[in-house]
This record gives sequence, structure tokens and C-alpha cells, in this order.
Amino acid sequence: MEPYDRILVPTDGSDGVERAIDHAVEVAAIHDATIHGLYVLSTDAYAGLAMESSWESVDELLREDAEAAVARVHELADEGDAGVGVETVVVEGKPSREIVRYAEDEGCDLIVMGTHGRGGIDRLLLGSVAESVIRASSVPVTTVPVDG
Repeated sequence: MEPYDRILVPTDGSDGVERAIDHAVEVAAIHDATIHGLYVLSTDAYAGLAMESSWESVDELLREDAEAAVARVHELADEGDAGVGVETVVVEGKPSREIVRYAEDEGCDLIVMGTHGRGGIDRLLLGSVAESVIRASSVPVTTVPVDG
């Protein structure tokens, strides 16, 4: 197996995704790789907002959440003795599409992402970003359960 140089870890800022970040940091430490923390501002988040809503204030709140999420990637990577490099970015778009695009455009060797492990009707109704990434990505994907 060739070593990994760039490991992408998408984050949604939830507490559970920290398990995936921790795993990515462990793998990065072993391979002396750089972590790429990615937050995708979902364009779907704007759907359904009343036109009277202040777009600027909504955008500002969403961006604050995004910046906090990628800052947490830095914090977790800095904990302990891992000493891995971290780059972070916030982009807009459909999460699964942007995760795959970023991984391929930036030459990432691995995507490590959390999955909620939904099944049945929940998966049918809510979809799965992880599943969409796995299906579309030319980059290997490791999923980490984030529930429980």
C-alpha cells in the first residue's frame, strides 16, 4: 500500500463527526499526511426560506457554523502528539458533489467521513451523503459510524 499524503475529512460540525476526524488524524499521523478539512455550505439550506428573510444574515450564520466546524478539525488535529498538518476550506454546493470534486481536484488519496448508518425508510427519505460519495468518487472512501 502506498502512503497517503492528503486525507480529506468532510465535516458537518456535529459532535459525532469528531470520530471520523479522530480517525483521519490517526491515519494521517501514521502516513505523515496532511488533513484537508472541508465544510460544504449546502445550497439546499437556502431552499424554503421566505423571500423576506435577510439573505445576508442567514449566509453569515451559516458561514459562522462552517468556520467553527473547520476550526474544530484544527483543534482535534492539534491534540495529542499527532502533529499533522491541516488545511481547511469552506465551499458552497451539493455536499456529495463538492466532496468528490474537492478530493479529485486537490489530489487527495483518501476520504474519511462519518456516516449515520441510517437504513430503511430513513435512508430512502433523507438520502446518504456518504453513500453518494462512495458511488461517485474515484478516491478511496473510509466511513466511520458517528452515532452511538
